[in-house]
Amino acid sequence: MATSALDEPLVSLLKSSFPSTDVSTETDPVKASSSIFPTAQYSDAEKAEINQWLITASHVAAPTQDQAKTDERLASLNTHLSSRTTLLGSKPSVADIALYQKLAPVVSKWTPEERTGEQGYHHIVRHLDFVQNSPAFGLKLNEKVKVDPDEVIFKIKPIDAKAEKERKKKEKEAAAASAAASGSATPTTLKEEPAGEAQGGRKSKKEKAKDKVQQIGDSAVSAIGKEAPGVAGQNQGKKEKKEKQPKPQKAAPVEKPLSPSLIDLRVGHILKATTHPNADSLYVSTIACGDPPGTDNTSEYEGQIVRTVCSGLNGLIPLEEMQNRKIVAVCNLKPVTMRGIKSAAMVLAASPRVAEGEDSHKGPVELVNPPADSKAGDRVFFEGWEGEPDGVLNPKKKVWETIQPGFTTTEDLEVGFDVSAVPQLSGEGESKEGLGKLKTSAGVCTVKTLKGATVR
Repeated sequence: MATSALDEPLVSLLKSSFPSTDVSTETDPVKASSSIFPTAQYSDAEKAEINQWLITASHVAAPTQDQAKTDERLASLNTHLSSRTTLLGSKPSVADIALYQKLAPVVSKWTPEERTGEQGYHHIVRHLDFVQNSPAFGLKLNEKVKVDPDEVIFKIKPIDAKAEKERKKKEKEAAAASAAASGSATPTTLKEEPAGEAQGGRKSKKEKAKDKVQQIGDSAVSAIGKEAPGVAGQNQGKKEKKEKQPKPQKAAPVEKPLSPSLIDLRVGHILKATTHPNADSLYVSTIACGDPPGTDNTSEYEGQIVRTVCSGLNGLIPLEEMQNRKIVAVCNLKPVTMRGIKSAAMVLAASPRVAEGEDSHKGPVELVNPPADSKAGDRVFFEGWEGEPDGVLNPKKKVWETIQPGFTTTEDLEVGFDVSAVPQLSGEGESKEGLGKLKTSAGVCTVKTLKGATVR
């Protein structure tokens, strides 16, 4: 397998970023990748890709190249990265660093329109920002390309990984079917010589073409005749219509009993939070909730699958307290659009109980804190009410509205579920009594100061 040597500027960057790694101009990129990223295991195909990407990186935006060719290469690269975190998909390699090194000075000069306009290179900019900031690469850079994640001129729809995979599968099946159909239409099984040639005469190209068309037509009619005899010959009777069998009725889904466990509570990690551009009372947070790639209503940010969440906390909690922190999120409410931005979860917060008619949003408000050792995506549940949550809560059944009044805080500043506050549960014969603490596998969820507060 041919390899591409690392050039001097790239070697210099690798040496400064990974001083313990032996990198020289004679070292091929695959060996360098394995040395720098020892946990990544590369297949033969991926090794070939790494070498190819080193070559591509040297040409993708070279100043000596024709502009039309450069635009074509950038568009191709942008499309490639639209459904990938790294050039290989998710594995880091020296190829990503080589591409960064070549493109960083180019991207730094791009206008906002070139970066994130309707025809901009969104995915190239996102990949570059990921490489220069991600701990997965750990590059030591004197200067980074300034990328403002909030300065997006045209918001593109996130790539649905599952839909993309299904689309490619259908394309392959269609191509295979087309090839098969093309092959079956050629009458290769006809061995008898045409009459004109058997008698020693030669046919013109026009006559041969006419014969071939006739043979293809005969083959097609023959094939159709096997499926529908009445079409192939006028003397054949039509097939009797089969009686349509009634479709078996699908069994109605078993309805789960009302329980706090129907609510999908998870630990969320707020990666960033900003003010809503169209609503003074709202924050817009980017939260990792442990969703797998391809989950509905998610996108990718800094190499993580995230949800966009709008919360009415502006003016109640300082914006700086919303940055880079763990929270508890409700993840199976039906997404709602709030002043132009779709919100795909809800952040749990506590506030004092108020008398009927009083303003329930006046504050103070405190976010619910999961245990310090918990991780984004960890399941959060009420002790004694374990069970599988629904995929999406049916708004018509008002599960959240029925269960939420039982969410409370204790004198010990722990969050729990008080079954007596939910008549639909407390009145049942086998109802559970007392208060079930809100927990993860790492411990109990708490608030800072609010006792006997409501949580929503």
